Amino acid sequence: MSSQSDVKIRPAGPTDIPLVLYFVRALAEYERLADHVVADEATLARSLFGPRPYAECILAHVDDAPAGFAVYFHNFSTFAGRPGLYLEDIFVEPKFRRHRVGLALFRALSQIALERDCAHLQWSVLDWNELAIGFYKKLGATFLSEWKTMRLGREHVERLASS
Repeated sequence: MSSQSDVKIRPAGPTDIPLVLYFVRALAEYERLADHVVADEATLARSLFGPRPYAECILAHVDDAPAGFAVYFHNFSTFAGRPGLYLEDIFVEPKFRRHRVGLALFRALSQIALERDCAHLQWSVLDWNELAIGFYKKLGATFLSEWKTMRLGREHVERLASS
């Protein structure tokens, strides 16, 4: 897919599920949300590589060592009339930070967005993650301060669907 000096980016495949789950758990630990992870290999395999994949994943390697990942999917802009690319998660192993792994992942995502005629690349960041926020601002990202993220949890979805 793409290469940034010794950083190699490639799409994840079904045999990468244990690595993807490792990165999910590492990200959750970093975000202080480890107790929220309920995903397992079977769930990820079905969601990423089943009959209807709901998301895609790219992996970053530095000298053949797993260095990071990004999980993304399409959203849609009715105003633009085109899809967008939504970055659900991105994580770089601490020992590979400042080695341009994050930049390589964002370049690959940007290439995918352009190839698919996406109107934008969008993601969320925790407000305390100053290191990431600084990196994103250097990329040219801006906060959509007028928007607040809303979510219905599974129990509320079930209740609403059955009402």
